[in-house]
Amino acid sequence: MSLDVEKLKAKGLYFLSPIGLLILWQVLIMAGLGDRRFIPAPTDIVASFIDITRTGELKDHVSATLWRVFAGFFLGTIPAICIGLMMAMFRPVRIFFDPLIASLFPIPKIALMPLLLLAFGFGDASKIALVVTAVFFPVVVNTYVGAANIEKIYWDVARNFGATQWMVFRRIVFFGALPMIFAGLRIALAVSFIVLV
Repeated sequence: MSLDVEKLKAKGLYFLSPIGLLILWQVLIMAGLGDRRFIPAPTDIVASFIDITRTGELKDHVSATLWRVFAGFFLGTIPAICIGLMMAMFRPVRIFFDPLIASLFPIPKIALMPLLLLAFGFGDASKIALVVTAVFFPVVVNTYVGAANIEKIYWDVARNFGATQWMVFRRIVFFGALPMIFAGLRIALAVSFIVLV
């Protein structure tokens, strides 16, 4: 019985902080401590949300955003997975791509937006290109790490049984790297929404 009460208290505290913040925000704006043009009250935000939902404007903006996110996500992750797996399997590929990834990965991707605007214009292409560059690096790094950290015994067994490169790729490298690939995809999906905003 006391365990249920503790869980209920924990859930109450969990929701108390955001609700308390919203109430405080509303009270401060109503007291005149902020300009409603720059910091709207939560009630103003809800009213605007209802208005743009009713007019259909929200649906249009959400669908445009989702199109940009998923187009950039798939255009960036598919080559990243292929390159990451190739880097783990073939030393020349790793030697070629490693310095490029090491030098370009730390650059804030949002800083590339002016260059992408010049290259692709103000349409969807520049926004999709930004998502592509942002999602490429976490996926390629995670894929490479996942494939490179497969235990050596699996490589040796495949070699001893005469497995071809394609069989090694299909049955060992790809499936061995899969957990890290999915970790990279999760990170990349979050990053794609961040850079698009």
